[in-house]
Amino acid sequence: MGKCTLILGGIRSGKSGFAEDLVKNNVTSVIYLATGQQTDFEMSQRIQIHQERRPQSWTTLEEPIDMVSKLRTKLCRENTCGVVLLDSLDGWTSNYLIEHEDEDYKIVESSALEHLSCFVNLIKESNTDAFIVSSEVGSGLVSTYSLGRRFQDLLGVLNQTAAAESEVVYLVTAGIPVKLKG
Repeated sequence: MGKCTLILGGIRSGKSGFAEDLVKNNVTSVIYLATGQQTDFEMSQRIQIHQERRPQSWTTLEEPIDMVSKLRTKLCRENTCGVVLLDSLDGWTSNYLIEHEDEDYKIVESSALEHLSCFVNLIKESNTDAFIVSSEVGSGLVSTYSLGRRFQDLLGVLNQTAAAESEVVYLVTAGIPVKLKG
C-alpha cells in the first residue's frame, strides 16, 4: 500500500528542494508531477529553476488540471514506480480555481476534494509512495480579492485533507524542515 508524505511551507521556504532531497535519497524511479503553468516571464523562470534542479533520470509529467488521469495512465504503463513527487498542490489549486472561476464555490470545493481523494486513493492502491508539496496559506493575511480568498480557503481545506491522509507531514520554514506527523 502506497504512503503519502505532505511537505508544507511558505513561498520560497525550501519545501520543493527538501522534497526533492527526500526523494533523491530514497529511490531511483521518480515521476515528477508538475502543475505549474508558464503564465508570464517570472513564472517561466520559476519553472526553469525547478527543471534544472531535477535529475534527468526522473520522468516529468506536466499537467495543470487533470493530474489523476495523467498519473493513472503513466502508472498503468509502468509496472513499478518508486515515488511520485507532486509539485505542487497549491499550483494545481490555482489552476483548478481559474478553470472553475464562475462556478459556485461549494461545488468547486467539493469537486477539488474529490479530485484529491482520487489522487490519494490512486497512490495507496498502486503501492507507490507520494510526496506532495504545498504552500501553507494559514499564516498570511486574508486576501482583499475574492479569487484570492477562494484560493486561500480551498487550499487550506485541501492541505488539511492531505495532512489527514498522509502518514508523514513536514513544515519547512526558512529552509528548515520540522516533522509535524509520523
